Amino acid sequence: MTAKDPALTALAQGWCALSLLHGRIEAHIERALQARHDLSVREYSLLDVLSRQHDDEGGHLQMKQVADAVVLSQSATTRLVTRLEDRGLLERYLCPTDRRGIYTNVTEAGLELLEAARPTNDAALREALDAAAGNPELAPLVRAVETLKAPVPA
Repeated sequence: MTAKDPALTALAQGWCALSLLHGRIEAHIERALQARHDLSVREYSLLDVLSRQHDDEGGHLQMKQVADAVVLSQSATTRLVTRLEDRGLLERYLCPTDRRGIYTNVTEAGLELLEAARPTNDAALREALDAAAGNPELAPLVRAVETLKAPVPA
């Protein structure tokens, strides 16, 4: 492919549209979560991901898995965990079977904040998608997002 290849141009245009949609959605959700719950999108995502772990063997996520789930580097994820831990929303403890491993759990306060913030997140997502659906370049992507289903765990 060359830089003048129409397929590459269409691909680049599609990527720009997807990036624009993501940016608009994330900014809208960020404003809503900050205003109502003093949470960033990343903080909300981290609380959400960690709240879905389970306590039986193998049920905890390693920091790399958490970082991948919230789309941050491991160092940025560690800083984010520390901020939330300082606010009393998360707690860390050593793995009982491997003293080198550190687990992170959402505290009761974190779970309460997450549950209070979930309707705000969902409403802001809906508002952002509805606004984007009015843009002819973004409308097909909105339809695609609306038809996606969460992957079923294996």
